[in-house]
This record gives sequence, C-alpha cells and structure tokens, in this order.
Amino acid sequence: MKNKPIYPTVFIFFVSMGLIDFINRHLWGDNIAIVIVLIVAAAFLWIAVPEKMLIHKEGYPTIAIALVFIALVNLAVYHFFNEYAFIKAIFSVLSVAFLYIILQFFRSPRRITVLNEKHIIAPADGKVVVIEETEETEYYKDKRIQVSIFMSPLNVHINRNPISGIVKYAKYHAGKYLVAWHPKSSTENERTTIVIENDKKQSVLFRQIAGALARRIVYYVKENDKAIQGNEFGFIKFGSRVDVFLPLGTKINVQLNQKVNGGETVIAEF
Repeated sequence: MKNKPIYPTVFIFFVSMGLIDFINRHLWGDNIAIVIVLIVAAAFLWIAVPEKMLIHKEGYPTIAIALVFIALVNLAVYHFFNEYAFIKAIFSVLSVAFLYIILQFFRSPRRITVLNEKHIIAPADGKVVVIEETEETEYYKDKRIQVSIFMSPLNVHINRNPISGIVKYAKYHAGKYLVAWHPKSSTENERTTIVIENDKKQSVLFRQIAGALARRIVYYVKENDKAIQGNEFGFIKFGSRVDVFLPLGTKINVQLNQKVNGGETVIAEF
C-alpha cells in the first residue's frame, strides 16, 4: 500500500470546512453537510499523487478517526452556535491545528540512501542523546558502543535499516512506558530488538523503544528476512527513541546533540 500525499490533504480540509458552512447555510442542513465532507475527505486520502511529502500508511486509521472527530465537533458547533461567528471561527482554527499536528506525526518524506557496506545509517530522525560504551545483555551479551537517537513528536517517525544483510534476530518485548530519556527505558519499556548481519559477518543491533507518549511500536521484519540499507523496518507512533549497538572499535561519525536524518546520515563506519 502506497503512502498518501499530505499537502493536498490539508488543502482539501480547508475546502471541506467551507463546504460545511455553505451547505449548512444554503442547502440541506447539517447532516448532509457532514456526509459530503466525510466522503470527499475519505476519497481524497486514497488518491496517490506523487508529492515530496506523503502520509505514512500507519497514519491512515488515526487520520480517519481524527477527520470524523473534527467533523462531528464542527457539526455540533455549527448546530448549537450557528449565530456566533466568533465561536465557529475558533473551532475551525483549532480543527485545522489539530489536523495539522496529526498529519505531521505521520508524514513520510522521500529519503535517498546511498548504499555502502562500510556505512551504518541512522535508523531514525532525531537528536543523538547517548554515545557510550555499555553492556548489551539481550543478544551479544558483551560490551558494545551504544548510540541513541531521541525522536520528538515533531520528528519523522519512520525507522529504517542501518545496514544491509540478513535479519538474524527480531523480538518484541512488552514493557513499561517510562520517558524515553530514562536510564532504564532501554531495558524496561515496550521495545523491539532487531539484529542485521551483513555478508562480512558484521552485525548491528538496533532497538525501538516506546516512551511515555509513544505507545505503539510497529516492525515489519522477521528472522531470516533480507534487509536493504535505508528501507523501512518499522514505525513508532508519536516519538520515543532508537538505540543502536555497534562493535567496539567502530568509527563514530556523530556527536552528542547532533540532529540526524533516518536513512541518510552516516552515524558510524565499520
């Protein structure tokens, strides 16, 4: 299923709000207005038009619910406060802002990954918050270099393969929802752990970690799958963090607090 365009969706929402007002004032009333708006918005969300910015497939259900919620709220406002233009204007602005925030969560910009077997690519957008030597206790059970990327609610939430190779390990863990920067979030929060090994037997472990706001982790890979560097392996809804565990001696190319782009920034080299 292809991702959908985001900017035309915002445009169609503005048009839909105008339709609500016009139909409510001059034609058939509230119920018909809301039906027409929902049909137009739903139909548009399924039109795939090449755009620079798309909506990720994980956002479709949330956006659909948001559209219905916005439509119902505005229908109620137009019904009970039809004579109060100021109140209707406030709810219209709030509706646009709410929809814009939801669309931002699920935007899917095109990324171009330059394939290189020596490079380890950032698996997520965000800010580097940890670079340290630590003990990896789940898979390697030895010391590794940990690089952690914090994803704020404003970042792109798509997760991408840092290297190409074969998926040697993929496991989901239910857990808590501590804030993403909590020291124990890496081992106690809801998370998935994935390991990819390349042709040279070099491997990278990376871990999706849910936070206080992010409460749904999605991953698309399973053991023995072939992974391609830069391709999507998962999605974390509404932010959180991704940890990457690298062999000792790996050259680190990023610094603390540096912003990185998933699928593009080379965070390290074998």
